[in-house]
Amino acid sequence: MMHPPMGRPGRGGPHTQESIKGISIREVSGKLIKHSNDYLLPVIIALILAAVGAVLTIAGPNQLGKITDYISEALYGNINMSGIAQVGIFLITIYLISAVCTFIQHFIMSTVTLRVSNRLRKDISDKINRVPLKYFNKTPFGDVLSRMTNDIQLLAQALSNSLPSVVTAIAQFAGCLIMMFVTEWRMALAAVASTILGFIIMMVIVSRSQRYFSQQQTSLGILNGYVEEMYSGHDVVKLSKASRQMNERFKGMNKEVYSANSKSQFLSGIMQPLMTFIGNLGYVAVCVVGSVLVLNGNVNFSVIVAFIMYVRLFTSPLSTLAQGMTNLQSAIAAGKRVFDFLDEEEMEDENEKRDINFDVKGEVEFKHVRFSYPDKPDEIIIKDFSAKIEPGQKVAIVGPTGAGKTTIVNLLMRFFELNSGKILIDGVPTSDMKREKVHSLFSMVLQDTWMFEGTVRENLVYDKEGVSDEQLEEACKACGIYELIMSLPHGFDTVLSENTTISAGQKQLFTIARAMIQNNPMLILDEATSSVDTRTELIAQKAMDTLMQNRTSFVIAHRLSTIKNSDLILVLKDGDIIEQGNHEQLLKKNGFYAELYKSQFEKAS
Repeated sequence: MMHPPMGRPGRGGPHTQESIKGISIREVSGKLIKHSNDYLLPVIIALILAAVGAVLTIAGPNQLGKITDYISEALYGNINMSGIAQVGIFLITIYLISAVCTFIQHFIMSTVTLRVSNRLRKDISDKINRVPLKYFNKTPFGDVLSRMTNDIQLLAQALSNSLPSVVTAIAQFAGCLIMMFVTEWRMALAAVASTILGFIIMMVIVSRSQRYFSQQQTSLGILNGYVEEMYSGHDVVKLSKASRQMNERFKGMNKEVYSANSKSQFLSGIMQPLMTFIGNLGYVAVCVVGSVLVLNGNVNFSVIVAFIMYVRLFTSPLSTLAQGMTNLQSAIAAGKRVFDFLDEEEMEDENEKRDINFDVKGEVEFKHVRFSYPDKPDEIIIKDFSAKIEPGQKVAIVGPTGAGKTTIVNLLMRFFELNSGKILIDGVPTSDMKREKVHSLFSMVLQDTWMFEGTVRENLVYDKEGVSDEQLEEACKACGIYELIMSLPHGFDTVLSENTTISAGQKQLFTIARAMIQNNPMLILDEATSSVDTRTELIAQKAMDTLMQNRTSFVIAHRLSTIKNSDLILVLKDGDIIEQGNHEQLLKKNGFYAELYKSQFEKAS
């Protein structure tokens, strides 16, 4: 399990833009086929069944024409009921087979769609843990969430509905075209001529509207990212009286979504009435040409009846194709966003690294560490950091904002890779360890508390296995939250949700208890008591003192009064250690630390 990184929030600004490139159906479909290769055969069978179901319906008009002939002959003699019955039985049979094929096709595609969607969501979830953090520095979390929900949903709908509909429409269109030319080529030419215009216009609209579907999905992802940011910081927005400013920015993004949606939907909306008009034009053309041919004795009246039905079957696929292509365009744009994320650069594969298993004593050494964030390689944050921490020591890292305190801890956890230098734990470079191994060595208590919807027990135990009730109770008593938990309706089995009243200070005590239960050999505390009241701070400080016993601990603190008892204080400024020692030693030096301490003391007094 990967701990969340500290500092540098993993999200881009609300206006993070994604380049809109030309989207290739071949590119997206190729990746989808490769990604869902296990289901390729069922999909092919389903599409064949869809085509067969469509083709079977094409036999109907010709048979109905025969019934018309039987009825016409009855005007001059006896009606051939046996012939009509045979035609009726034949029609019922082919329509029944067509319905069965369509049902099986829908069942297969629905099943495949659910499994493909499930796999894509799982792959995105797994991918999130493999992409480097620099990706989240430029991309909002909400945008990634949009890919996992909206984009995959659109892709699933296209697989389940639009793709079979398009295949059915093509099969029906081609079958009707063949049957019309076989039945009467002159009337077929009249029908085809009236629909060629529809094809041309449809292809023009499809080619022009694709970029708007891409903009639609991109702008929706940006909007989701912004909404996620604003709602997660809703209290700050309210306290800062920034609601008006936030609403203005939201309106701008919402306008972009509206603009892209309106353009794409307008162009796609043109297709349906256009195809209806072309279909009606085909009816008129067939009726006019058919009437002339009947008057000249070239064809029977039954041919006109059959052709009117063929024209309906011939033009309806155009409407289906128009709607299907609209949906497929949205799905292609969504699919590109999904596969673009799945194709993102990943962290170095560490499968070849051997598992390093040893009893961790907690000796940590920084050797000439140099670092800059990947998105700003020329801006060196840590210039030449060296320090050695003995096992069990409590190390405080202090300094002004931007000095590199949190960055040091991020590097210690291997959330980022060093530009140069080494970090060693018990003499073993962290670069030689798997990231999961490094993470498992530390428990973390951060300034921002994190509680998820689940039982109290689940929140405390999290991913730790084999935790007994006695261990839970001991940790909760040490952190002063045992009585609170016992006052809840179901104790440790109470489900925590938004409706459960737990203060910020109590949540912080929960995170300290969670760190106790994790019982990892080293500990990181990042301003763990900065947002709690004085009484809770005393309880938390006592709990953390218990937690830090016999553990190498790294404490990031702005209030220097809380770290006076540290074994070692590292004073950072501009990415370098400018002073180190314990509290008394640093005060005697009367240097930068002494100035910081005195300034805080003066403010407090």
